Amino acid sequence: MVKVVKLKSGLRLALEYIPHVQSAAMGIWVNVGSRNETAEVSGVSHFIEHMMFKGTENRTYKEIAEDIDKLGGQINAFTGKETTCYYIKTISPNLLAGADVLVDMLTNSLFLDEEMDKERKVVKEEIKMTLDTPDDLAIDKMVELVFSKDSYGNSILGTDESLDGIHHDEMKAYFNREYTLDRMLVSISGNFDEDEIVTYFEDKFTFFKKEHDTPNFRKDGYEKADYTIHKDIEQSHIAIGNRAIKIADDRYYDLVLLNKIFGGSMSSRLFQNLREKKGLAYTVVSMASFMQQDGYFAIYAGVAHDRVSEALEGIKEELDKLLKDGVTEEELAMAKEQVKSSYIFGQESVASRMFTNGKNILLTGNVDTEEDVIRKVDKVTTASVQKLIDEICHFEDYTKVVVTGNEN
Repeated sequence: MVKVVKLKSGLRLALEYIPHVQSAAMGIWVNVGSRNETAEVSGVSHFIEHMMFKGTENRTYKEIAEDIDKLGGQINAFTGKETTCYYIKTISPNLLAGADVLVDMLTNSLFLDEEMDKERKVVKEEIKMTLDTPDDLAIDKMVELVFSKDSYGNSILGTDESLDGIHHDEMKAYFNREYTLDRMLVSISGNFDEDEIVTYFEDKFTFFKKEHDTPNFRKDGYEKADYTIHKDIEQSHIAIGNRAIKIADDRYYDLVLLNKIFGGSMSSRLFQNLREKKGLAYTVVSMASFMQQDGYFAIYAGVAHDRVSEALEGIKEELDKLLKDGVTEEELAMAKEQVKSSYIFGQESVASRMFTNGKNILLTGNVDTEEDVIRKVDKVTTASVQKLIDEICHFEDYTKVVVTGNEN
């Protein structure tokens, strides 16, 4: 059972006490990501995440790492389109000591120009790594184009040019403006003392602004696109996608189950047709991504240069079958068992539970109980899935990106 506590400061705590474990995971979540950025500071949310590890008023970057290692803990962070999370996992007696490192990073990071100059180079290498990873490049470009008229299309990493324009003053101004208490949530799962946690966090983030200004997100209609990138590679990479539904949509599990049936397992339609039957691809998958105000459904395949057209035709063939015949009761029953099993497996990890609780409460204000999840999965019918298929599975509506070495 997840208990949400709102402190006098306005900070929310999502607490899930699990007595039978001896560890705990803590994440400090912020409802801030690339979607909050303008072109001038593209990549700044992710850049801030990196800089949190580069020294505070109390610790050098080495001491941040050492203080967690002394606890036998793990520390990391990630930035997405609309969330940033800083997290640790420790044994239960060391949780507050680990929390002190995270809080120090969030409240006392220096953002020194000399360290920013070093870390800017690191982020640029991360950009190069993505450009050199053609499957990531294809998917990232597809998402950018699907949301080309929406701030969800903003790059998480930014560009070399935008990063060069971000220095201490620009970063600090963005941080002070966007990191506000109403956008922050501390998610903790595992074995811990609730009273100690509440007392510890009561006065920790009081210097943050209580509320953010109304965001002026760029949002307009969807317009499909076709895009080809030529690189010196041995395999072509196809990513196609279409807008779908947001995380709080009542049809969430309809799409989760549709994704599992269509391309989310070895028994899925895409895998069986494009890989096993036609031998077109080693990797072929579908994916569903849910965000606070939107989402997308996508398909990825890696194929030989001379089989791109054949692979796209195979994908179209499977989408057309969905539109015509829908999914079978047998397929839906199998997908339900897969989804429920995956969910239960995740419940056995304190870190997985912390991530699920943090993301869902931050983006929807709610997290389902285990009983709610099972009930909602079981409630899905072939008819409800068909309604979603009719909305999002028309091949001609899909944005298509191909990263290839074929110049023809």
